[in-house]
Amino acid sequence: MTEHRPRRRDFLATGGMAALALAGCERKPPELEGGFTGISMDRGHALRDQLAQGRIPEPAIVRRARVVIAGGGVAGLAAARSLRLAGVDDFVLLELEAEAGGNSRAGSVNGVPCPLGAHYLPVPGDGAPEVQDLLEELGLRRRMAGRWQIDERHLCHSPQERLFWGGAWHEGLLPVDGVEESTLAQYRQFARRVDELGRAARFTMPALRGWRASQPLAPAHQALDAVVFDAWLDREGLDDVQLRWYLDYCCRDDYGAGTARVSAWAGIHYFASRHGFHAPGEGGSEEREGVLTWPEGNGWLTQRLAAPLQQAGLLRTGSSVLRIAEGRQGVEVDVYHHASDSVERWQAARCIVALPVFVAARVVQPAPPFLQEAARRLAWAPWLVANIHVAAPLADRAGAAPAWDNVLYADPNPGGLGYVDAGHQRLDPRPGPTVLSYYQALGDWQDGRRVLADRPWTFWRDAILGSLARPHPDLAARATRMEITRYGHAMSIPVPGTQAFLSKIGLQRLSGKRYKLSNGERVAPLPTPTTPRLAFAHADWSGYSVFEEAFTRGHAAGLAIA
Repeated sequence: MTEHRPRRRDFLATGGMAALALAGCERKPPELEGGFTGISMDRGHALRDQLAQGRIPEPAIVRRARVVIAGGGVAGLAAARSLRLAGVDDFVLLELEAEAGGNSRAGSVNGVPCPLGAHYLPVPGDGAPEVQDLLEELGLRRRMAGRWQIDERHLCHSPQERLFWGGAWHEGLLPVDGVEESTLAQYRQFARRVDELGRAARFTMPALRGWRASQPLAPAHQALDAVVFDAWLDREGLDDVQLRWYLDYCCRDDYGAGTARVSAWAGIHYFASRHGFHAPGEGGSEEREGVLTWPEGNGWLTQRLAAPLQQAGLLRTGSSVLRIAEGRQGVEVDVYHHASDSVERWQAARCIVALPVFVAARVVQPAPPFLQEAARRLAWAPWLVANIHVAAPLADRAGAAPAWDNVLYADPNPGGLGYVDAGHQRLDPRPGPTVLSYYQALGDWQDGRRVLADRPWTFWRDAILGSLARPHPDLAARATRMEITRYGHAMSIPVPGTQAFLSKIGLQRLSGKRYKLSNGERVAPLPTPTTPRLAFAHADWSGYSVFEEAFTRGHAAGLAIA
């Protein structure tokens, strides 16, 4: 990497390099307080152990509904919405945690709202009409003068993203300033290959839109799905350090694991299904496409999906599904209520299993062979989100201005993905307290799930503060609290062979009906794993976890049941 001369600019709310010098002379700040929050890993593990040992008591009460939805993440909430759109209100949604939303829940630290998981939604294209329909319902999308427009108040404000490398901040996330011509040449080479592969066989978002042909995957996709991304890049002669870092970052950002673990299909899909890859100076910008975001991240969306269910008494939180048994006359769902330490049984005609595949394989009795096989084949990435409350603006390094998404090149904290600023979307220009949401993917860690469960919260706190001290040496003095949310199985990792396997399952269970959206548009059916009385809906069935996949699958499962 060639060093470059950083641009001169003032520090925010301080006075340039003198502020950094003074920060170094200040008294050492007290240890930052905080802890684990968000979800209860202990609750899930205790339930797993009880199931394994057969120590669950018999139900004390029996209730009835037409449909039971097991799982209140994005897929479960989408399924509930589609049932109501179809006129079905006799259902109950059961959720383990205290709030629905799954990986898209919101929280707050010292009164400042922030995301506990997913923090943005790319503006959906025409391949995701179900998500477009939701945005229209929420007033985020409307037709003006014959064209669809997104409410700009909810689009990410500029500047959108920047990269810290070479001691300064740079616009965008692709390393450009000061790189060698050989690096730029490889950027152009990779851009050409993404374009060629995208034209050879279309990459769709959500991915299951591409499973509609007579064969599950196009030959070009099958070849990419068969190898890890690193091996494909080696074969293509793409070995530049900056390019490989950027591609590894992108994979960890979307899939929880890097290029040494995800398939080449996943690596290409990241770009070809969205905005492509644009080499500098070749008619495009590598800045992320338009995204919708809020101070509380995608929790803004899930809160609005959950609100009408709460008002109608259809959502039951703190409820762990213990058993789903499919019979000739219906389905029995046994549920443990943590608050009352009691078990009840729901009898229903149908059940939507909006649970992670590894959980569904434990509670569905007996688990159908395709579910057992999926649980064996899929891999999941652990993940954490650290929300850091900052009392006042931080001193800033030279280069690009503070942005919503702030990433460190070669972050010394393994799996670190940088942070987003929850205060970036404020309309009030006056500086004030904010929350920095730092993300860390552990899919490449050896035994990462055990480490995440066993290490004290201070282990993660100290590593994160040490990492962010590079661009922000005054962070320790300005931070007042850090709260860490852990996800032991945050997302399915699209390892080689995942798409070929899951697409075959989906196509075997594809119905022939067409369905009407709330705006009157009719859409073709989508591949939904089903049995006679169960419909399975979760992002796991796409092999990776993003909002579009979970929402579309939940919507399709609700329509299949209705």
